[in-house]
Amino acid sequence: MIHVLFVVSAADHWTLNDGSLHPTGYWAEELAEPHRLFTEAGWKISIATPGGVAPTIDAVSLRPESAGGEDRAAQIIDYIGTISGELDEPQSLDAIDVADYDVVFYPGGHGPMEDLAVDVVSGRILTEALDTGRILGVLCHAPAALLAAKRSDDSWPFTGYRMTGFTDAEEVLGGLAPKAPWLVQSRLVELGADFIAGDSFAPHMEIDRNLYTGQNPASSAELARAIIAAVADKE
Repeated sequence: MIHVLFVVSAADHWTLNDGSLHPTGYWAEELAEPHRLFTEAGWKISIATPGGVAPTIDAVSLRPESAGGEDRAAQIIDYIGTISGELDEPQSLDAIDVADYDVVFYPGGHGPMEDLAVDVVSGRILTEALDTGRILGVLCHAPAALLAAKRSDDSWPFTGYRMTGFTDAEEVLGGLAPKAPWLVQSRLVELGADFIAGDSFAPHMEIDRNLYTGQNPASSAELARAIIAAVADKE
């Protein structure tokens, strides 16, 4: 059975450039939709966070205007409810052995910008997954976690990789760019990523070797299906 590890932010806020705390967490659709699709594919799923802290849903992601309408928001809320037991008792990242998993998946939300972007353990997980050829799925703001990855010589493992993520333009349209201490796209480009930006808030995905990235919440299902197809091709 394919075993996938979800690495989820444990942050419940994002510290803005004026020192204020913006309530956040993980984006509901970005966890719920891939989890649902992987489950339907017959995969085993484990969830881990920094310190084993139960993750927080970004409340904004549950609003109908954010989720794609009232019916879609209700579907996401219902699905999150069915996996609440898994979410309430995640494993701790420092107990994770990457060798136990076939796929490693990072959902987004602004939470990763607060904790996973500077989490050394998460950085090691990302580097090991990349180097051992495991499929690594990273969605929306979760590419912020790639900033914490480094090799023993302090080089960045993702230099030259084609990828996408939540764009600077999308952060501007979302209204938080002026308050952000840094932006995901800009930081990844500074480190040497080949960042490809699609149309704002439209589904967009990039695949480079075993790195699978999605730009925004609308890319959640597309990214998950691409990962499922890639695993099927390998079997």
